[in-house]
Amino acid sequence: MAGVLDIRRRIRSFANMRQITKAMKMVSAAKLRRAQERALAARPYAQMLTNVLKSLVSRAEIYDPETGEPKHPLLAQRPEQNVLLLVVTGDKGLAGAFNTNILKAAMRFLESEAGKNIEIETIGRKGRDFLRRRFPAAEPRSAESTEAARTTIIGEQIGVLNKLEYAVGGGIAERVVERYSKCEIDAVYLLYNEFKSVISQRLVVERVLPIEEVGEVTVAQAEKMSEEERRRALEAAKGAGVSVRAADTTEADRVAAQFAAAPVDYIYEQPPGELFRALLPKYVGIQIFHALLESVAAEHAARMTAMDAATNNATDLIDSLTLAMNRARQAKITKEIIEIVSGAAAL
Repeated sequence: MAGVLDIRRRIRSFANMRQITKAMKMVSAAKLRRAQERALAARPYAQMLTNVLKSLVSRAEIYDPETGEPKHPLLAQRPEQNVLLLVVTGDKGLAGAFNTNILKAAMRFLESEAGKNIEIETIGRKGRDFLRRRFPAAEPRSAESTEAARTTIIGEQIGVLNKLEYAVGGGIAERVVERYSKCEIDAVYLLYNEFKSVISQRLVVERVLPIEEVGEVTVAQAEKMSEEERRRALEAAKGAGVSVRAADTTEADRVAAQFAAAPVDYIYEQPPGELFRALLPKYVGIQIFHALLESVAAEHAARMTAMDAATNNATDLIDSLTLAMNRARQAKITKEIIEIVSGAAAL
């Protein structure tokens, strides 16, 4: 059995560790509240943009009446041979299984798309480090290249999630839209953590391009939280004062939806078709930006839950070591008493 001094030293170490993890939990809880507010603040713009596009669809010819082909390149559907995957992870660790689950989902997606040319762009340091060790960087390929299908990394975004701005999502969307319009890629998928509340999250792979229907999201893969994860998140949220309910935007969504459904013949400054072509890339940009906002909120929620579990584990270890220290001290005192009594009896 370890000595009393050694046990006391270990107790002090775990007590200091508990203070750190408790502070990190409260910091993550504060950042989570701000991230939730930002994601909620971006929702009205995204909803209204969607409804404006729906209104334009009903007033503009987006498909050729003779051939049935879409007039906008982002609506064109092609066989998926060249696929772009955007993987959104965190820049830091200490967030439990947050990054691990995303990367596992990325590997499952890559396995399901075997036989295709997969290009990966990572957003977040953890995803970059993991995937860069497994796949090479992209090299120029000619249009006549007959090289076998492969998976390559074409880009990375590091440190952009700490102070997330729309320019980040908009910049990614511009590059994606340009490449899709030039037929360099046939589909774009976005892998991230969809966040509704602390106990309502899911890991999804959404197809961003081509756009099948404005306002409808095509989900290729989805994985919900387990009951154990929900229970831990609920306990962490209660201790940090974080709401576990998703914001109720039903009324705001209903009012915004009236714009698309209203039987009013709006007068546009530009022709509806021209407006539709100009706004559709912005629709892709707001989709990516909103996904980044939700991923940031999900990361803070995961870190808050992980630090709450670490704090509880440190408390359990301190209690266990305290019990062991008391037993060691009692055994030492008993041994000394026996030695005194034995010495007195020998005289």
